[in-house]
Order: sequence, then C-alpha cells, then structure tokens
Amino acid sequence: MPDRGGGPTGPRIRVGRPSRRVRTLLMTLGVLAVLGMAFTMFAGFWTDWLWYRSVHYSSVFTTTLWTKIGLFFVFGLLMALAVGFNIWLAHRLRPPLSAMSVEQQSLDRYRMGIAPYKTWLLLGITALVGLIAGASAAGQWRTWLMWVNGVSFGQKDPQFHLDVSFFAFDLPWYRFLLGFGFAATILSLIAAALTHYLYGGLRVTSPGARATAAATGHLSVLLGIFVALKAVAYWLDRYGLAVKSSDFKATDNWTGLRYVDANAYLPAKTILFCIAVICALLFFATLWRRTWQLPVIGFGLMVLSAILIGGLYPAIVQKFQVQPNEQAKEAPYVEKNLKATREAYGIDGAQVTEYSGTSTTKDKTTLRDDADSTASIRVLDPNIVSPTFQQLQQMRKYYAFPTNLDVDRYNVKGTDEDTVIGLRELNLAGVDKQNWINNHFRYTHGYGVVAAKGTTSDAEGRPVFTESNLPSEGELGTYQQRVYYGEKTTTYSIVGGPQKEIDYSDDQGEKTTSYTGESGVNLSNPVNRAAYAVAFGEPQILYSGAIGDGSRILYNRTPKERVEAVAPWLTIDGDAYPAVVDNKIQWIVDAYTTTNGYPYASRTTLGDTTADSLTATNDNRAVVAQQNQVNYIRNSVKATVDAYTGEVKLFQWDTKDPVLKTWMKAFPGTVKAKSSISDSLMAHLRYPQDLFKVQRELLTRYHVKDATTFLSGSEVWQVPDDPSNKSGDAVPPYYLSMRMPDQKAQAFSLTTTFTPNGRDNLSAFMAVDSEAGTPDYGKIRVLKLPTSTTVDGPKQVQSQFNSEQDIAESIRLLKGGDSDIEYGNLLTVPLDGGLLYVEPVYVRGGGLKYPLLKKVLVTYGGNTAFEDTLDEALNKVFGAEAGTPPPADEGGGTTPPPTSSNPTVRQALADAQKAFEAGQEALKKPDWDAYAKAQKDLEAALKRAEDAQAQADKGAKTGSSPSPSASARPGAGSGGKASGSPSPGPAGG
Repeated sequence: MPDRGGGPTGPRIRVGRPSRRVRTLLMTLGVLAVLGMAFTMFAGFWTDWLWYRSVHYSSVFTTTLWTKIGLFFVFGLLMALAVGFNIWLAHRLRPPLSAMSVEQQSLDRYRMGIAPYKTWLLLGITALVGLIAGASAAGQWRTWLMWVNGVSFGQKDPQFHLDVSFFAFDLPWYRFLLGFGFAATILSLIAAALTHYLYGGLRVTSPGARATAAATGHLSVLLGIFVALKAVAYWLDRYGLAVKSSDFKATDNWTGLRYVDANAYLPAKTILFCIAVICALLFFATLWRRTWQLPVIGFGLMVLSAILIGGLYPAIVQKFQVQPNEQAKEAPYVEKNLKATREAYGIDGAQVTEYSGTSTTKDKTTLRDDADSTASIRVLDPNIVSPTFQQLQQMRKYYAFPTNLDVDRYNVKGTDEDTVIGLRELNLAGVDKQNWINNHFRYTHGYGVVAAKGTTSDAEGRPVFTESNLPSEGELGTYQQRVYYGEKTTTYSIVGGPQKEIDYSDDQGEKTTSYTGESGVNLSNPVNRAAYAVAFGEPQILYSGAIGDGSRILYNRTPKERVEAVAPWLTIDGDAYPAVVDNKIQWIVDAYTTTNGYPYASRTTLGDTTADSLTATNDNRAVVAQQNQVNYIRNSVKATVDAYTGEVKLFQWDTKDPVLKTWMKAFPGTVKAKSSISDSLMAHLRYPQDLFKVQRELLTRYHVKDATTFLSGSEVWQVPDDPSNKSGDAVPPYYLSMRMPDQKAQAFSLTTTFTPNGRDNLSAFMAVDSEAGTPDYGKIRVLKLPTSTTVDGPKQVQSQFNSEQDIAESIRLLKGGDSDIEYGNLLTVPLDGGLLYVEPVYVRGGGLKYPLLKKVLVTYGGNTAFEDTLDEALNKVFGAEAGTPPPADEGGGTTPPPTSSNPTVRQALADAQKAFEAGQEALKKPDWDAYAKAQKDLEAALKRAEDAQAQADKGAKTGSSPSPSASARPGAGSGGKASGSPSPGPAGG
C-alpha cells in the first residue's frame, strides 16, 4: 500500500529557456500591465474621492468605503478560514494507508500530482472563496448600517408585539448572517468531502467501510451545523411571516399573516424548529457513536415533518377551515393589513367624504362666480408648451428647454400665480462646430429662467411670459442666471482656466465669461489630470494647453444625479424642478426613505406605481429607486442643488421618520435641520408627485376601512388612462391652485381622479394640499361619488368632447391643411356638488413648429362649451357672465358689488355673497341673531375686498412691484398664505 504523503515526482525534463532579453521584455510588459491596472483602479478611487470632497460630502465617501472594506475583509476572512480549516482538517484526518482498489490507484495519481502544490492549492481555494464572499458581503453595507444604527419606530407589530425596527433593521441583517452561515457550511462540507475522498477517508467502490471514523465525525459535525442553521431559519421564518407577500383577494402584493399563517404555518415553524434542534444534536452525537444511523433517521424525520407539517397541514387548514367561511376567518388579519398599510404609506389620515357629483345651486350667476373663486384654472399645459418656449425663447440653437416644464407659484404684484417655468439649458447638439474644445470648454452652461402665467395666454394663443428674453428679465428680478447644473447637462465641462467660455449673445455679439464658482475639481495638479484622463478615457485632459491654473472639471451635473450621489440611501423623485430663491436658481429635489420590512403593510413596486403617460415618453421623469419594491415610504428629505455652484443641501423634512433618523446616525452632519429652511425656499416647496402616485395607487384599494368591503372587492378603484392621448398609460397628477369643498380659500394642490375597476365613469376625486409650511400640508382629501348614480369620468368626458357635432366640426376646421391638434391636461375641479372639467386645445398649424392655445373645452352638469378663451367657455356653460351683481337686499342689508379680476378681491366678494345669502335665509325664518351675524360677516368681507382693490389700484398707478427676492408667497415663512376667508364676527342683536 503506497504512503499517503505522496510519491516520486519522476525524472526532470529540461525545457529550453527564453533568452535574457526576452525574459526582460516580458517582465517589463508584465510590470507595466500591473501598473496600468493599478493606476486605472486608483484613478476611479481618486476621482470619486476628489468629487465627494468638492461637494463637501467626503464623510459619505469614507463611511461607505470603510464599511465596504470592513465587511469585505471580515466576511471574506471568515469564509476563507472556514473553508481552509475544513480542508486542512480533512487532510490531517486522512488514513495513513489507502485500500488496494482500482478506485484508490486512480486517486493516487491525483494525490501525487498535487503533492508539491498542496499549500498553494489550499491558499488559492481559500483566497477565491474569500474574495467571492467578501465582495458579496460588501454589497450589504446598507443592511449593516441600518442594523447598527437602527432606531425604534415606537410601534409594535400586532402578532409578535415587537418594535417595527426589528423587522425593518434587524431581521434583514440576521437573514444575511444566516445566508452567509449556510454558504460557509455548504462550501466547507463540499471541500471537506472532496478532500476526504481524495485521501481515502471516503470510498465509493472500495471494499470495506465507506468512511473512516474520522471522516464520519468530521462530516457529521458539518451536517449538524447545517441542520442547526436550518433550525435558526425556521425560527426566523416565524417572524418573516409578518413581512411575507402573497396574492390574496383584491391585492397582488398582500403582506402579513393570514389565518392559515397564524394557525398553521406559525405553529408548524415552531415544531420544525424543535425537530431541527434534536436532529442537529443527533449529528453532533456521532462524535461519540461513530455511526450515522440515528442522524439519518432524524434528518429523514425532519424532511417528512417539513412536508407534512409545513406543507400538507396548512393546505388542509386552508381548504377545510378557511375557504368555507373565508370572510369571518380572514377579517381580523385583513384589518391588521389595512391599518398597517395605511400607516406605512401615510394615507391613514386621508379624509374620505361623500360627494353627490351633481350641482344643487340653481343660480347660474353664483355658479359662474364660484368657478372663478374655486380654482385658478391652469390652461397652460407644461407638458405641451415646451416647444413653444423653445421657439419663442430659445434665442440660440445651443440652448434648450426640458421636454416637460414645471409648475410652481410666484407672488406677482401681491398675488399668488400658478406659473409654468423652465430653464434655458445648454444643448450641445445645437453647437455648429463639434469638437473637444467647443463641447467641453467654450459651451459650458445655459442661461436664464423663462416663466409664463399658467392661467392665461395672449390673443394668438402664446404664453404670457412673466420672465423672458436673453438675459432674462421680468417679474423675478435680479439673480444669477448662468445654469451650469441642469436636467439636460449630462457631459463634463472644464471651466475657470485660460480658455474663455461663451456666456450669451446679444445684438453686439458674443459675450464671454470665466467660471468663478468653487464647484468642481481643480485640475492644476498633474496627478488629478492623469486620473481624470484615465477615468474619462480622454487623454487630452493630460496634456491640453486649454487647461491651466484655475481650471476645474464639472461633472455629475444633473440635480437628481448629484443628490443620489451624496445620499445613496435615498430614493429620488422623478421630477426635479427649478425655482428662483434668494437671487439664485435652485433645483428642488424631493427624496424618500423606504423600507421593505414594515410588518403587515402590502408592498408596491415603485417603478410600476410611479409610471404614467409622462414617464413613458420621458425617461428623465422616472423615479430613481434604491429599493424598487417597498412597503413603507416617507418624503423625509427636501434637497436643493444650486444651478451655478452645484452646491447640494439636504434638509430634514419628516422629523418623525425613524428610517431617516437611522441614516442620519450613520451619516452624521449630512442632513440639515428642518428649521434651517428659509422662508423664501419654503414658498416653493411642494408635495412630491411620485409619493402622490404611490399613495393614489394604494388608495384604489385601501380607501376602505372595513375588512368585509375589502374582501368583497366591490369598492376597488383604478387610476384612469390619460384621455388626452392614446398611449394607454395612467393619467399623471396635476398641480392646480383650487379650493376643496371644506376649504375656505384656494391652496396649491396636487390632484387626480379615480374610476371604478374596469369601468370609465368617475368614482372619486383626490387632492392633497401641497402648500409647504401650512398646517394642512400633506392632507389628503378624497371625494367619493355615489355608486348609485353615474358621473362621467375623464375618458367619457373626452369622448363627449369629441362626439358633439359642433365641437367635432370646429376641430375638423382647426385640423385643416397640415395642422395638428394636441389636447392639454384635462383638469377636474369639484364645484358646488358637481365636477367642472377643463381642457385646453392646442394647434400646430401651417409652418409653425410649436403649439398655440386656440380653444378651451369646458363641461359641467352635461353642458359643454368649446370657445376661444376660458372665460368665454365658462360663460357659455353656466349661461351667465362672471361678476353679475346679485339683486338688492330687500331686508336692508348691504349688496355685494361685482367681482373683480383680482383673485383676493374675488375671494372676498365670494365670501360676501355667501354672507348675503345667509342673511336672506335668516330673514325668512326670521332669526335676528343669525341675520346680525351674517351682516357683520358681510361688512368684514366687503372691507377686505375694498382694501385689496385699493392696494391693487395703488400698485397699478405707481407701477410698483414686489421685490424679486420676495417671490415667496405672503406669509410663506410662517406657514401661511394670504387668506381670503372672513373672520366670523360675534352675533349681534
């Protein structure tokens, strides 16, 4: 029998060696290749470090880097030690002599071949598995940071009565550890078994025992560890039931325990845990018994139990206990899911009220006036008019506007106005001569803001600009107009050096400038230049004479890209929007904290839920999700990016969010306090669209609060398709200043509609107060229409527009020649129990390449109008003109005057009209106390109207206008806005 230590290596055969010159050349090439790869890796690391340092978020870079390095080395070393130790132990426990068999003789050749390289082979195997395991562990840096920094939610799950933080922060880390343990055990078991087989500890065809006692003991311990880990898995699976998803009734992403989980799976997991512990002990006992008989029996029992207890028994419970009486059995668990889901998505405070859907007011004049006071109807569609902005305000081919403009509100001459706004950004495709110098040194930035009133157009259908021309001028005053950071700025620029930049052009020719901001990375250092030359694959960076003292490289220039980089733990809203704040252009970016571990809360897929007809045609509008499937979301951070300096600021918005608090512990100093948000910035913050889209999708099912209705599925809604196009994608939500029935004054709101599942009539209207800094910010109001009556939904209204003969004929005429029709946003406004629909109609006619607002479609209560202006359409629908004075007060009260074009005056007069009507009702009873109160309210409202009109007249005479820096709404800093509601006076005798 041959010795186990190996054997003769055989005669040495000398092979001709290459010459010294060849060896030197090969060695030199090898060294250069290694140095090249090393510098390439260094360049990536170094440029990242320089960028984070330039934006003053170096702590984010170092924290993530050291966390990844720590996890890589700790878990890589653990895996290498586990596998390496078991290979070494299996080799040490090898039998001294091998059996005489064909099998062993064949293995002898392999043993002899690897004998001289055993140490290197062991090191190579352990290094390989260690690298793989370390790289996998490094990817868990978010899980580690959330576990080590996790804070309490202050809420307990209804089943296990554990804090939600256990499921959100602890359980994911424990599952990673468990998975790592399984991987280490399985790899160790495989490696040990192969080693035992190679050295005769295990035999397949040899005579005698199949395994030596040493091999039996070794492998039994590893199998025992595997089964013990399985026991831990069964125990964690118990808690995992609270965050387990399944298809159930009205939702495809039901999360949490159901009856069968609580009464079958949960006890089954506990029983299987006990069986697995016993089975593991039996495997460990083979160290003394030296036989696998009992462990194999125990393992078979565990597998059989898993099939019977973990699979068959729950199926029996579901079939014979749940299905015959499903609603009664599932109701308690559905109620837990309803409560948790509403809390996790912030819709638990949604106010659902019944709404008739039909008007009750007979006075058409009153309805016409209410239409003006209820909403500042925006007829300028930001998703249509970008080509118009482009044609009228592009000025130069190397400027461009985003495909979708944004809606904001600005205080113009004392009045808040919905404003469509866009930046004139750099468009390198419009540069006549494309070369490296032009693309990266001369054409570096856009210039100026262009803004237009959202509620009107001029006689030709063009926007009424409040900020225009080049340089931009208008209502926004003086501000830094250069746009170095924007949504369309996707390439790098090198600025501030000897090469001058083109600033803008006027009648006197091109103006040049040099960047004076502190953004970007300094390229004066030759190491930096070499690193960027490698990182960007552009060798000219290394030697170009256009780079010198003061040269700085700007990159990562889109607002969402910058916020995502400095806060890689945030999910970024798809729509960043610009605002002029404190004489600067600031991009405002909404960001979310999410988790997938909120017990009982149903999951949603962000990419699908936030998709609509706009994201389908514009990838820049898509949400940037760190975790696509979530069951908890908060708009916890408001971020700004300076369009000139690129400075990124993160502000804590949700001060109660435990997920944000956890990340703020992990990255201290990166998020500023909410109190540091200035009043002027607060005036432009708004409720984010992607959060609203997630919430409206959840409310299609979770607007109900009782389990019976939820299980029946009779109240399921859907978000309708966009009726203005044939894409089949969901209608986007719309920003609009409007007043819901329970509100006293208009508020900047985000709105949407719902239809019944599978039908086109309207089932509900939803709006959220988007006025940041006000007490009602974020309040969701849902007007639920009765199921017994049919109210037209958006698709039916659009069809009604298209089918009316007069309108169809007018549209046919508008389409004459080579003109095209484009339908704008179909806006819905609740008005006096009914619903007012307004849709602008744009025409691209003749040689014009841009849309002009030519008609406005309006429908209310079955009456439809198709007129040149919104006022004309409203007058026709209601059969009355705005501002018609009411009849004289026969009871001696004061008669309100006609309405004004000033929204503040209109609101005051509307309140006066209501007080007047209340006085008339009091006279009929008669109720003199109520009449006296109504008269005082009427006088107060008229006084406010008189004061507001006098102020407007004074401003018109003097030509004065508010300071551009005061683009904030009045009272924005204190969370308020100019209120048009009266203060009720005490009743008088």
